[in-house]
Amino acid sequence: MRYPVVLHTDDGVRYGVTVPDLPGCFSGGDSFDEALESVREAIELHLDGLVENGGDVPQASDVSAHVGSADYAGGVWAVVDIDTARWEGKAEKINITIPRRVLAKVDDYAKAHGLTRSGFLVQAAQRAMR
Repeated sequence: MRYPVVLHTDDGVRYGVTVPDLPGCFSGGDSFDEALESVREAIELHLDGLVENGGDVPQASDVSAHVGSADYAGGVWAVVDIDTARWEGKAEKINITIPRRVLAKVDDYAKAHGLTRSGFLVQAAQRAMR
């Protein structure tokens, strides 16, 4: 999942980083690159805490959802890609029965978008949970 982050600096060298989609999640670094690396760890620790306390992994918004906020004025926007699979739980194999025509449409859509059937179904299920 690609979480938008906003970096702020007072001196042009050291940066603080805020993750708008994860209230209370922030980090910093002595350079722009170091700040981006440290916020990755901060996001992962934040998600660990949320899931351990029974919460769900929050969906990431587009940068455009936050860019107009006065809280982030003057900041530099970036996105941090986090593989959230480890918080989704153990995979379970299931068998389903669906009409042949529906399955053909699923296969056509998956192929057209460079996905496998199961990859498409996982993505569809994830979207439905949002």
